[in-house]
Order: sequence, then structure tokens, then C-alpha cells
Amino acid sequence: MMRYLFSILILMGIFFSPVLAQDKKEKKTKEEEVEEETTEKTFAPDTSDIFLVDPETQVPLTVNLEAEEEEEEEEKDEKKAKKRKRNVFYDIKTKKGYARSASGGTDIIETFHYLKTFEMPDPYVRDVYWYDTKRKQIRTTHNITKGKALILHGPYQKMTTDNEILEEGIFYKGTKHGRWTKYSTKNILLDKEKYTRGWPRESEITYYDEGVRKKPQEVVPVEYGEKEGYYFYFHPSGRIAVEGEYQQGEKVGIWTEFYDYDRRPKKQIKYSDDPYDEEARPYTMKEWSPEGQVVYEYQKPK
Repeated sequence: MMRYLFSILILMGIFFSPVLAQDKKEKKTKEEEVEEETTEKTFAPDTSDIFLVDPETQVPLTVNLEAEEEEEEEEKDEKKAKKRKRNVFYDIKTKKGYARSASGGTDIIETFHYLKTFEMPDPYVRDVYWYDTKRKQIRTTHNITKGKALILHGPYQKMTTDNEILEEGIFYKGTKHGRWTKYSTKNILLDKEKYTRGWPRESEITYYDEGVRKKPQEVVPVEYGEKEGYYFYFHPSGRIAVEGEYQQGEKVGIWTEFYDYDRRPKKQIKYSDDPYDEEARPYTMKEWSPEGQVVYEYQKPK
């Protein structure tokens, strides 16, 4: 009887050993895959601390233009130390695209990446970039239609068919981010600029709480030493008090003042659309009461 049981145990061992070994091998393979996914990261760190947005007012609560220098250093370390996932930038999946055009008799090729999942760019940034699938070109307007627009995100390069680089940089959800450079067809550096998610690095920001820097008071866009881009002034509550646009250091277009609730307009002032028009004078277009009633509206002289 004992000999019979012993024989059965030997047979069971022979039968189950390969199965157990295979299970162990598969388990090890899965563990290695998990470990590989854990150690594999994008080439750039998460920068969500640069802009924090109030969920109610949708205005930036933290604007840290100093974060870019630290971020660039971390990017360099990431590139050297770790392999990044393909087409993943700032932990966001993208797809690669191409655009072909001609300029001055020269064929131009643009290579770019765009968000796999559509997301509207920051409405507070003036210049946003997206690929128009109908026109088959990169555009820079806020007039974006979901389904027809691919929001640029990730490395971008503009070059000739002779492999001469004309412009290169990186996008973050439709806005220029980090270092951007432009070159002539003879590889001469023409321009170099730094951005933080669409904001020029020279931009001036003041805070109601200078020590903590959580409540911005005023955001003045500055590029090449001149005011250029969207301007914002905030109420202490964080809601927008004034917004408008600068071009070449001059106010242009419509500037709007708001009451400190419901983003309700208080006054609109019209400036010339041409920053070089010295004869044009600003005038009040409209005024509203706190209840939203129009109390004044400009009438053109007859």
C-alpha cells in the first residue's frame, strides 16, 4: 500500500512540476513588466504646480514663472537616467503629425505631436497652437472646433527639405513651453525665447500675498522688453477685474472691466486695433449696472 501511494506522489510531481514552473515564469515576467512600467517615465517632470486653477472662477491661483529653470534641469536628468515612453510628454499620450507647405519657393516640413484626447488650451494665454485638419495647417487662434482641431503637445520642429532647421521647441497643451529657437536657412540663430505654458518668461506678476504667492494681483505679459499679449488684473477674490491685450507696448482692441462676481462686465473701453495708430483715441463702448443692466452705450456721431 505504501509503495502504491509513493508511486502516485512521484507521478503527481512529474506532472505538476512543468505547470508550476510555467506559472512561476509567467508570474516573474508579469512582475518584470510591472517593474519596467514603474521605472519608465517621461522625459519631463510633472509641472502641475506652475498653474493652479480655482475650480469655481477658473482663474490661475499660482503663476510660477521661475519653475521653468528647475524643470529644465530635471528634464536633462530624466533624459540621461531614464528611458521615456514613446510619444508621451509631461505624462500625456500624444500622436505624431506632419504638415507640408512652401515659403519663398522653399518647401517646408513641420513635425509635431498632438493630444490623443482633445483638451481646450488655456483661455488666458493669447497664442495657442493647433492643427486644422480641414486646412491641413497649424493655426494660432482661439476659434477652435472640437473634431476639426488637433491640440499641439510635445516637440515641434520646422525645417526645409534640405534638413535645415528653421524653428524648434515644445508645446504644452497648445501653448509654447520651455526654450524656443529660430534659425535662418544658413543655420544662423535669429531668435531665442523662453515660455512657461504660453507665458513669456519676462512676464511680470504681482501678488496680493507676496510671501506666499498664491493670489495673483496683476499679470503683465512682457516679451523682448515690451508689453505683448493678454493682460489681467484680479480682484482679491481671484476673479478677473480687468482684461485686455497689449501689442508692441500699446493697448489694443477691447478692454473689459468686471464686477467681483459672476464674471459680470462693468465697462468696455475700445482702443485702436493698430498699435501704431497715434491719432486714435480710446472711448467707452458700454457700461453696465451691478444688476447687469446697460446704463451707457456709445453711439457713433451722425
